[in-house]
Amino acid sequence: MSSADGTAGSSLGRVSGESGPYPLHGSGGDFGTDAGTGPGSGPGAAGEVVGYRGPTACAAAGITYRQLDYWARTGLVEPSVRPAYGSGTQRLYSFRDVVVLKIVKRFLDTGVALQNIRAAVQHLRARGFRDLERMTLMSDGATVYECSSPDEVVDLLQGGQGVFGIAVGVVWRDVEAALAQLHGERVDTGETLVGHNPGDELARRRRDRAV
Repeated sequence: MSSADGTAGSSLGRVSGESGPYPLHGSGGDFGTDAGTGPGSGPGAAGEVVGYRGPTACAAAGITYRQLDYWARTGLVEPSVRPAYGSGTQRLYSFRDVVVLKIVKRFLDTGVALQNIRAAVQHLRARGFRDLERMTLMSDGATVYECSSPDEVVDLLQGGQGVFGIAVGVVWRDVEAALAQLHGERVDTGETLVGHNPGDELARRRRDRAV
């Protein structure tokens, strides 16, 4: 369970045997990763094969380029594939980055405090792909809670705490469908990929991890 004061270094994971929902607290510091799945894992920049430039990430997440640039510069959502190193370089975002961008936009639209959004972003980027697909984030505007089952969502609603919910799996599929209609870029060669379905790459990752 995360600490109630939300200080830096507080844990974002569950205690063994603990059931949710539970509030997400933390600081806007370094993002943790799941071994082999999160930013910074694997060969190259985050081990990604395909990245998405800023305009593509904006289109898929439903945000403006000004928002994208501000969130990157303030460390809210930074591109995990390739940051901008200066004039002439292009940021590259991973599929998971774009999912997080869309979730941030939805939270901001409902008035969730930026400090709590930062804690939720930190938590999302520390979780594995399978965890994200079945996760629901609930918020009462003051605190963000993670629910990993329908029963936990019901418990939160009955307690009067959850007034807004995001099914991460639904956002995941929305972003996947949007990116399949847009342009990606191979990280190793810079080749532009038209109509690349990120679901193909995610399926490959799951197969690789199952071996």
